[in-house]
Amino acid sequence: MQERKLGDWTSSDGKEKLKLRSLDDSIYIVYYDGDLFRAYHSDVAERPFATVQDLNSSDRKYAYIIWKLSDDGKNLRLRSVYDKLVSKETKDSATVVALLTKNASNPELFGEKIEFQKEK
Repeated sequence: MQERKLGDWTSSDGKEKLKLRSLDDSIYIVYYDGDLFRAYHSDVAERPFATVQDLNSSDRKYAYIIWKLSDDGKNLRLRSVYDKLVSKETKDSATVVALLTKNASNPELFGEKIEFQKEK
């Protein structure tokens, strides 16, 4: 758990809001534009990923992102894993880890980047 990630965040264009809270020592609760998620950190292929579970959907699908906090703690950059490489339908964590490891150096592993600034 990185305490510095906790708080309220706004996207660079001001259109998206993100709230990060801690549930316990290893799980984040994420409120993102009206949707609720559970997220936890996992290192795969020497990269810091977060596994994100959609708590609003009935099947509670997972997504995978990387998130990086700036050194000064004011900016948070998120990039989601492109779902054509790791499908949201993949439920077996060993398969997900294998796919992430296999594609770790693939430039098409990640989708667009979203940057947030911490609210005061």
